[in-house]
Parts: sequence; C-alpha cells; structure tokens
Amino acid sequence: MAAQAVPRRRQSVRSRQAGAALLLALVAVTLIVTLAAGMVWQQQRAIQVEAAERARSQSGWILLGALDWSRLILREDGRTSNVDHAGEPWATPLAEARLSTFLAAGKDGVAEDEGPEAFLAGAIEDAQSRYNLRNLMAPDGKAYELELATLSRLCATAGLPPDAATRLARALRTAWRVTAATAPTEERNRPVAIRRLEQLAWLDIEPGVISALQASTDILPSPTPVNVNTAPREVLAAVLDVDLGVAERLVQQRQRSPYRNLEQLTPLLPEGTKLDPQRVAIATSHFLVSGRLRLEDRVLEERSLVTRRGTGNGVEVLTLHRERRSLDLNLP
Repeated sequence: MAAQAVPRRRQSVRSRQAGAALLLALVAVTLIVTLAAGMVWQQQRAIQVEAAERARSQSGWILLGALDWSRLILREDGRTSNVDHAGEPWATPLAEARLSTFLAAGKDGVAEDEGPEAFLAGAIEDAQSRYNLRNLMAPDGKAYELELATLSRLCATAGLPPDAATRLARALRTAWRVTAATAPTEERNRPVAIRRLEQLAWLDIEPGVISALQASTDILPSPTPVNVNTAPREVLAAVLDVDLGVAERLVQQRQRSPYRNLEQLTPLLPEGTKLDPQRVAIATSHFLVSGRLRLEDRVLEERSLVTRRGTGNGVEVLTLHRERRSLDLNLP
C-alpha cells in the first residue's frame, strides 16, 4: 500500500506543476498580447498624427501660394491703374475649385484616383470700402469731432443706441494709448492690441454693437480714406454727411463708370459738400485676402491683411498680418 501511495503523490505533484506552468504560460501570452496591442495602437496613432501634420503643412503651403498669387495680382493692378473699383480682376472672387488632380499627379502628370480631395476658394476685398475706426485717432480735437460724427451716423444707420459711438470711440482711444496732452494719465498707460472688430469685446463692447458694425466698419493699422468706388451707400452717406438717397445715386453712377477723380462726385452731391482727400479717395492701399482650403474632412481658413505701396514699377505688396484657423467637418 505504501508503495502505491508514493507514485500517486508524485503524479499529483506533477499535475500541480503542469497546471502552474500552464497558468504561467497563459499569463505570459496575455502580457505579450497586451504589449503588442499597445504597440500597434501607438504605431497607428503616430501614423494618424503624421498624416494630419502632413495634411496641415500641405494646406498651409497651398494657402501661402494663394496669398502670393493674390499679391501678384494686386501688384500688377497697381502698376497699370491708379483707380480701384469692383470691376477690376482682383475683385472677382475665386469659387471653390478642385485641386486634387494637381496634388495627386503621378510621374507623367496624370492624376491618380487615390489622391486626396482638395478644394480651394478665395477672394480679395477692398479693406477701405468700410469706415476705418483708426481714423478716431485724429491728433487734434476738431478732426476727432468730425470722425466721431461720422461714426455716430453709422451707428444710427445700424440702429444702435445714441451713445454707442461715444462709448466705442472712448474705448478705442483708451486701448490705443492716446498720447495727447489733454488725455487723462490713465488713458496714456493702457495700450491694447485691437486689430479686429471681434476684439472689441475685450473693451466691454456688446456683441450686438460689434455685429451691427461688421458690414460698415473695420480696423486698419493707420488712418485711411474711404474708397468711393467700393464703399456701400451707408458708409458713403456717413462719411460725406449726405442722406441715403444721394449715396445711392453715387453708387448707381459708379456702376456705370467708376470715378476717376473726386471732382466727378461734385455734380452728384448737395451744394457745399466738401471732399477731403484724407477722408475719401478713388484708390485703395489696404486689401483683405481670404482663402479657404478643404482637404478631405479638414478645412483650413486664412485671412490676411496686405498693403500696397509705391507707383509704376516700384509697386510692392506687403503682408501686414495673417490669421489662420482649422475646422473639422466631422464634428457635430
């Protein structure tokens, strides 16, 4: 009996050892599979990040090329004409056009079907077709009162409260660090970089006021005149201090033939209306260039402010600042 018990104990030990080995093998296999799955996920994530970065970089270069093309158009226009109006080539927007065939072109220049879907749209806009709020930085009181009256008329046309223009002007002059001797000390020491209308919210300007002035005002780096060949009738009426009927007559006349000089406006204006070249002009030096690139499920938008300087062969177009934002079409 004792002889039979020994083999049984040995067999039981072997069974327990085999079970432990099997359990250890299962644990090892589970650990290996988990690590392998993690490595595969990290690799896939790295590939996705790289693809997104490549698409973003590619989109940025395309928009940069579109901006350079716009600058070329504006430079050529400045060399051949000293008048800017809505009938010129720069004023024609680019409808969304497919660029996928160029991005996915093969060695022989033949488009491949598996290339990314890319579409580009853009436009050049006269930044001086709207009233420039920077004009409120007039150095002398008389000029400031004139600009404030213009802004008041714009606010009234937009249906804003009577005090909207005064509050806006005071906030902007404070933000732009008024240095006049008559300005309070606290106004001379608080500069704020306000470059877009949306940023007026930093100055506690209500969203309703900002929205109402979007179509008629803008903020440029320096004071500028309004281009009578591109400004809407509301802006013309406010700057020239005429009623909307007279401003509409000016708009209709320029549609037939753009104004080549300010004297052409005189017969259409009430007697005694003054045309100050510092406040109205027939040409533009600041333009807004907007571009929109749709690449598969991503959209990249860019907005640039450019300025044109010089005449003849000395014309140059410089980019003052650029803003870019990315959108995801898959988001709800």
